[in-house]
Amino acid sequence: MTRRVANLVALAVALCALSTRALSVEPGHSEGVPEQVVVLHGLARDARSMRSLVEFLTSAGYRVSNFDYDSRGRTPSDLVGDLASWVAECCESSTAPLHFVSHSLGGILVRAYLADHHPPNLARVVLLAPPNRGSELVDSMGDSAAFGALLGPTAVELGTGEGSLPNRLGPPDYEVGVIAGRQSVNPIASLLLPGPDDGAVTIESAKLVGAADFIVIDATHTFIMRNAQAHQQVLHFLRTGHFDRGVE
Repeated sequence: MTRRVANLVALAVALCALSTRALSVEPGHSEGVPEQVVVLHGLARDARSMRSLVEFLTSAGYRVSNFDYDSRGRTPSDLVGDLASWVAECCESSTAPLHFVSHSLGGILVRAYLADHHPPNLARVVLLAPPNRGSELVDSMGDSAAFGALLGPTAVELGTGEGSLPNRLGPPDYEVGVIAGRQSVNPIASLLLPGPDDGAVTIESAKLVGAADFIVIDATHTFIMRNAQAHQQVLHFLRTGHFDRGVE
């Protein structure tokens, strides 16, 4: 084979490889259709708190729906019903995989929703700083009239007792990853929490029996949803079903 022919063969192989890559399914897409992500904020926050995560996931190729809800004015059953209506309207008619990514209370609502609903296109779930075993802070302050008046009827159900909202939920039957934080900007709250915490939720409380993966990162409860490492870990789990231990 002459050098010219060899070069032409090499060029043809390279072009074929390039064409194969160009036709491959992009991350965040299923057969050319954008995968869907429903995002939920936490207690006493609103959808704006999740904006940077929404922008990150959108830039990664996902179609993101940012669920805004009244976390302080409605009961858990009301909020789960609101979420069910939102998902039915935004996402269930599509055959594209449907993911959920949540912060704090949002994760408990996702778990409560998925305990009674199972969208046929359900894919993966990522919970950021969720009080999966309840909050010791609620144990300390939940009986206060001021606490209930300030944070509402759902907040008072987030304690660590067996009858609390988180502890009434069973183990997941879907792929879920949990990201906990280990930094605090709330030293007073941390004094009330047993063990390492993020300023609101302990690492132990964030753990979920039956989760596909669990990771702890350098982030605070208040800002974990804006944390660049959290963003990358969310994306890695949505794509693979596990977290990236190389950047832990």
